[in-house]
Amino acid sequence: MTVKKIALVGECMLELQGQAFGAMQQGFGGDTLNTAVYLSRCGAAAGLQVLYATGLGEDSLSAGLLQRWAQEGIDVSLVRRIPGRMPGLYLIEVDARGERSFSYWRDTSAAKAYFESLTTPLEARAEEWDAFYLSGISLAILPPAGRERLFGLMRRLRERGALVVFDNNYRPRLWPDLQEARRAFMQAFELSSLALITADDHQALLGLDTLESAVAAAQALPVPELLIKRGALPTLVRAAGGVWQEAATEKVAKVVDTTAAGDSFAAGYLSRRLAGATALDSALFANRLAARVIQHRGALIPREAMADLAR
Repeated sequence: MTVKKIALVGECMLELQGQAFGAMQQGFGGDTLNTAVYLSRCGAAAGLQVLYATGLGEDSLSAGLLQRWAQEGIDVSLVRRIPGRMPGLYLIEVDARGERSFSYWRDTSAAKAYFESLTTPLEARAEEWDAFYLSGISLAILPPAGRERLFGLMRRLRERGALVVFDNNYRPRLWPDLQEARRAFMQAFELSSLALITADDHQALLGLDTLESAVAAAQALPVPELLIKRGALPTLVRAAGGVWQEAATEKVAKVVDTTAAGDSFAAGYLSRRLAGATALDSALFANRLAARVIQHRGALIPREAMADLAR
């Protein structure tokens, strides 16, 4: 499969990284936005065009985000500027092992209001792109009506043969209850042609006792192409109509920050898969990129730190 245009939808927030009441480093990030950036960096050489859809305000911070996304080669024409709204904010605190904890201020973020209009650039231009990417967080931040609009878009794209990609990022605190989350995720899986599964998240979503049972449940999902990430264990890969294969993960000397590990994995996989590489080779590259990302702080590592991979 050779794809030239991919649209992603979700939320990007302002990022503060540091310790409470200490020095803070400012940046930005969000799961699908992180994927868009890494996808733009890794897919540019193959001519891939990346578009990002979200809501932003009319403030200077929103303008700054748009400028920085454009500098990363992302097409921002699907962004809605919503008067009276602003981007959300989150704080990352990282412990000595490189594991992070998050605090969020996002209840009135502009991204939540993206579908609060009769139509959106995302819906109006859906015939233009070859692939579409969203995550469990993309679903979670939207009110029910907006989520149904998103499902409708997925269905429309899948019916015309576009690649519909769902990443199962599951954050319990974003959902009013577990049952609503399960219903939304299962509907998303049914509408997807490719799913990226983090086994830990699938285990939490289904309330299963073991990771092995979560992997088995993921393998049974009604999605043609599946990847199942199992931490340091090899990634399980199955292309449509194929058999399960294992893609080895890459060991690193020291994990500095696991922020955006999964987001960069998705970008690495899609950058190769959409250019025609096999599912297995794409997964191996995805693991290589994720290993590079977790050796740096923040959601988006410097371009020079991954220049060899972008080539």
